[in-house]
Amino acid sequence: MVLNAILISAVVLFLSRVVFLFPFYMTIVVETFNLSNVAANDNYVRQSFYDATRDSLENRPLFNQNPDLIDIRIFQTGTNVRAIGSDNEFDYAHLPVNDPGRPYRQRGEPITVEVEAWFPFEFTLFGRPVGFDVPVSFGMTTRGLRYYRDLPLDWADVYRDVDFDFGLDFMLP
Repeated sequence: MVLNAILISAVVLFLSRVVFLFPFYMTIVVETFNLSNVAANDNYVRQSFYDATRDSLENRPLFNQNPDLIDIRIFQTGTNVRAIGSDNEFDYAHLPVNDPGRPYRQRGEPITVEVEAWFPFEFTLFGRPVGFDVPVSFGMTTRGLRYYRDLPLDWADVYRDVDFDFGLDFMLP
């Protein structure tokens, strides 16, 4: 009987902690979406915006319990080249066109943004902390929208994934 009471109280405490998982996950989704919008606008994320997003996450409830386990990854899709760079894009003017030191690429290149944090499933049972941490992540891929004059542009690459089907098949003979 006592064992049943302990198990039921542990399950109730665990389920009460699960309620906080949805807002935790939605915060990760919103921050990922914001970072992907910035990445799409400039074809990379400026270091100051990256730092501000990381600081914002580290100071939020539940995130501040594991601030060193927050991982924000922004990279050019298909490579390990980070798409995080200086706030001044002219810092890269001296580099060759296809140098991997440039954080940005030409219009239409895919950029992947991923945010990962660890959700603390912790509760106190009879005065002892019980729990574990669970990794929660969300990622999305976006395409750069900005045209850089100092980089070559291949229009075939820009439109390679665009489907030009307008649904006008009924008008064709």
